[in-house]
Amino acid sequence: MFSKFTKVGASILAATVAFTAPVLAQNTMVGGAEMFPEKNIVENAVNSADHTTLVAAVQAAGLAETLSGEGPFTVFAPTNAAFEKLPAGTVEDLLKPENKDKLAQILTCHVVAADAMSPAIGKMIADDGGAHDVPTVGGCTLSASINPDNNALQLTDENGTVATVTIPDVDQSNGVIHVIDTVMLPAM
Repeated sequence: MFSKFTKVGASILAATVAFTAPVLAQNTMVGGAEMFPEKNIVENAVNSADHTTLVAAVQAAGLAETLSGEGPFTVFAPTNAAFEKLPAGTVEDLLKPENKDKLAQILTCHVVAADAMSPAIGKMIADDGGAHDVPTVGGCTLSASINPDNNALQLTDENGTVATVTIPDVDQSNGVIHVIDTVMLPAM
């Protein structure tokens, strides 16, 4: 009799613990990889299968050390599919050593010297009446806005090209990544 009570009590205790145990927060997944907030932008990006082109470009431009630094940085990170939207041969040409400066300028037009999560960007957009200018470390100015159809954060580059943030607020030890679907280019 005592052993039945012990088993029932243990079962109730186990069920109670299971239902009351805190749920551990899961880190954001990008490109099939978990992004760890205690790692920096480069340490996380190298694990994303969706950002192999970006990582290769960052390395070719000599920016890996900078983006591994203290920051803070906000990086609007184009996916491989975003780079594929560029005209054929563009990426291969940019990765050549003789185009290192041009590549660095393009990449730094995706970087802001701040830790800007989407709620803060949204507030700036609202405060500015629907669009907020975002100066980048590459000397470009992006215009941030909210798409009224789907409430997505969008960026418009100096050429009028629009990118949509597909995964916002990927927390990093030295800033934040917002995954985007289009490469932003400086004024041509």
